[in-house]
Amino acid sequence: MKTKKPNAELVWKQFEDLLAPRLRLYTTERAVYYHLLRHSRLEGKSRLHFSVIWLARNLCLSQETVRKALRGLVRHRALLLVHRSKAGHVMDVCLPEEVPAARVNSVQTPAYVPSSLRGKLEEIDFMRTRALRQAIHAREGGVCFYCLRLIGPGMQCIDHVMPRSRQGSNSYRNLVACCLECNSHKGERRAEDFLRLLYREGRLTGAELIRGLQSLKDVSAGKLRPVLPPV
Repeated sequence: MKTKKPNAELVWKQFEDLLAPRLRLYTTERAVYYHLLRHSRLEGKSRLHFSVIWLARNLCLSQETVRKALRGLVRHRALLLVHRSKAGHVMDVCLPEEVPAARVNSVQTPAYVPSSLRGKLEEIDFMRTRALRQAIHAREGGVCFYCLRLIGPGMQCIDHVMPRSRQGSNSYRNLVACCLECNSHKGERRAEDFLRLLYREGRLTGAELIRGLQSLKDVSAGKLRPVLPPV
């Protein structure tokens, strides 16, 4: 199935700057995605027929590692499984802009920020307006920070990493997007404790728990910043 070849530089930037951070992709998932992208969309093909053995050999990874990475990418809808048999997998490989988590930014309400506060991200109260709250949802790609499910419009919540009862602020460093169920279930727990609870309940894998804990550190360190539009 031939398609127009995309701009490789743009695809790389979209993946590194947008998709990989939002999906919290592991190194092996990045490697698998890049390799499949290289042999599909960058060659003008949207669909690829391949075997796990071929993929594992090319990446110098074990077959089990490759299978786990494929399952993660399918779950995130970066890959769409068409058919699977003893002969191998047939998958549609999505460009970063085609993955649901990367498309949310285009439909979010722009976050208006007074010119006096532009350039002063640390001083902005992101709970002040709906538009600012939507900027947090856009940062997470429309996915619940905790359980990793896509959040429907009626299920969107903003959660304080450090609860307000413990003097948690409304800074972007202390806010994450989550679903209504996780917001209610978390209560006054710390975010780290809640992620571990989801793991014990079987709602997160070990790899997802590790990613979530690392993402919490990145949020607190100011590495995951909401994007504010130009004036």
